[in-house]
Amino acid sequence: MSEQQQRPDSSASSNEGAVWKEKRRLAAAMRQVIERLVTTEAPVDELRVAADRLERYAERLDSHPRQYVTWGHPEASTAGTVGGFFDLSPLMGRANPLAPPIHLQVEGNGVRGTASFGWAYQGPPGHLHGGLVAAMFDEALGLAQSMTGNPGMTGTLTVRYRRPTPLNTELRIEATVQRVEGRKIFTEARLYAGGTLTAEAEAVFISVDMTSMRKTVRIPKEG
Repeated sequence: MSEQQQRPDSSASSNEGAVWKEKRRLAAAMRQVIERLVTTEAPVDELRVAADRLERYAERLDSHPRQYVTWGHPEASTAGTVGGFFDLSPLMGRANPLAPPIHLQVEGNGVRGTASFGWAYQGPPGHLHGGLVAAMFDEALGLAQSMTGNPGMTGTLTVRYRRPTPLNTELRIEATVQRVEGRKIFTEARLYAGGTLTAEAEAVFISVDMTSMRKTVRIPKEG
């Protein structure tokens, strides 16, 4: 194969990387808009201009092809491509403006991570919404259970709220697998703000056949 024939693959890879780089950049800008929108007292004319422009851009994006599902393992387990679950997750995806995002990494036999939630995630005044505390546990425990090699979906998730979890504070989460019994994967996690334990959780994941799951996904029709 000639050098000229080899170039398309390299170009395609470079273009894919550039696409995801700009997706992350756009998502970061949208996070800033969301964070500032929920606290702004801008005048109505300013809000009208912003809404008009965003509506036009949404229409522009709608004119391009879309990919609704990126297959990796369920929950937050590792995916095989740069455009996998890590980038699109609603909790840790750098290319998803809904995500804070949460930063998770595997350390030894467990998972550790950090996150800081802004005003867009407020529940009790000045504190994180309890549903997002649970979602954060589900994400971290989902990554931990994927390390077993036979990952599954959340069967049960039990959260104990020890203290209100503050906004705009670096949070620390730790998650581990306790044991595996057949298809059931038992996990535990704790959430800290500084040295204070704010919540802890236990979850049971059920290993699933991803081939069967693919058959249940319904992709919206374009147009």
